[in-house]
Amino acid sequence: MNSGRRGVLAFLGSLVLGAPSLSKAASKSSAFAESRSEYQPRHVLCFLGTEKGLAALQQSARTAVDTFAADFSIDEEYSQDEPDDRMERSFNVCWDRVDANTYQEADEEAVAGHGSVLYVLGPSMAAENAVMTSATALRFVQHMLDHGAIAVKGESAGVAHGARRWKELFEQSRSDAASGDLLALAKTCRLAFARRPIGDDAKGMASVGFHLVGLPDVEVGFIRKDENLPSTNPEQLKIAALMDDIADQMARDGVQTTVTAHQATLSNDMRYEDDSYKFNPFGVVSIQDYKL
Repeated sequence: MNSGRRGVLAFLGSLVLGAPSLSKAASKSSAFAESRSEYQPRHVLCFLGTEKGLAALQQSARTAVDTFAADFSIDEEYSQDEPDDRMERSFNVCWDRVDANTYQEADEEAVAGHGSVLYVLGPSMAAENAVMTSATALRFVQHMLDHGAIAVKGESAGVAHGARRWKELFEQSRSDAASGDLLALAKTCRLAFARRPIGDDAKGMASVGFHLVGLPDVEVGFIRKDENLPSTNPEQLKIAALMDDIADQMARDGVQTTVTAHQATLSNDMRYEDDSYKFNPFGVVSIQDYKL
């Protein structure tokens, strides 16, 4: 067994949090994309707390850093011990659009009534360690929700889930780790931290955040059944499903194989500045004339 595979297994074992040690290699591993830029992505996590709750959030975050997330750090510049009046609108924009039950009324109330904000920064990631780092970020999220945070948003793609959904995703990541399946873990982390679809009918729709699991984003230009009517929610969910299928294929078979199979193109990410957290250094896979 090579050192890289041993590292994956050691990480997966730690993620399971007390489950029996894995005795075999992860037979289903993830393909790695080639970076097209010197920029390396990183997680920026936003945690909301109660009134005058910053100190408690900071202590919880320090515990996470000390115990399982040594490469993560607390942002001192933008964290604050008071409400941020932009948060309610920001969460409203960022709630996941694909999972129908991603948040509940209690989550909206938590955002509206928050009294403190903490930002945590993840380390810069290469494609080879993006999934493992994102799994650590997901564990960090659940740790914080268990220890004082009342709402969480992933800033690197602008996506938010409610507490129930975050826990569901974390528990799924534990199950993926227990089975030694890095492909499944990559998918779970992508569902947690990426956002899709965003855009409009004229320019098409795209994902943002696939770089957090070491993959290009996916952009879809589509043809509606009736060009005089706007795309419907079911049609947009169909586009999101296509994006997820392509991401699964890229992780399993490799980027170029998937691009060729879909008669797509791969190009540099021109949507964001190359120092933006949303910028994808692995590029964007574009599909045109997709028929809804």
